[in-house]
Amino acid sequence: MERPVHNMSHLFAQLGQPNDEAAIARFIESHRPLAETVQLHEAPFWTASQAGFLREALLQDADWAEVADELNAELRARH
Repeated sequence: MERPVHNMSHLFAQLGQPNDEAAIARFIESHRPLAETVQLHEAPFWTASQAGFLREALLQDADWAEVADELNAELRARH
């Protein structure tokens, strides 16, 4: 069985965030850079349910893990 392919827009929708390209870019820009000592799901800007979703996605290498890793990298990038 093939795993579903999720993109950043799908992830933001799942997190209950605006999910158009401009909104995603604004979110990332306003929250970067995320300190290396802070895990993605521990970032202070997530609600408890968002943090739980991200934690489970990454720990269980779930369908969402790849795009969550992408978000993690974007939030840590220094542009």
